[in-house]
Amino acid sequence: MPWNLDTDRPIFVQIVERIRMDIISGKYEPGGKLPSVRELAAEAAVNPNTMQRAFAELERTGLVYSRRTSGRFITEDQKMIETLKTEIAKEKIQLFLESMQQLGYEKEEMMSLMQQFLEGEEV
Repeated sequence: MPWNLDTDRPIFVQIVERIRMDIISGKYEPGGKLPSVRELAAEAAVNPNTMQRAFAELERTGLVYSRRTSGRFITEDQKMIETLKTEIAKEKIQLFLESMQQLGYEKEEMMSLMQQFLEGEEV
């Protein structure tokens, strides 16, 4: 998946978000090794210092840890990963609900529309 980074927000923040999503979606397994700073920087077309800053932030949160001379690895704390996944899901749901309210939908209408959508009915 391409790194669609925009100039409206700090690049390192977008990189942190992307790697977090890759972790919670299972692209990177718990305990698995992350690609090197240089590899990911080249893939994302960013300066290695920017990628290093993103990795440092991921380490600060405990989602990633380093092993001297071996690289960086994803936490094996499955509970931490699941908690992060739930938090991100709640943020996305909140944004969705706010957008639907701006469109003028009431709670019951949203629920009905979502039910139709999930059941594969034409909405």
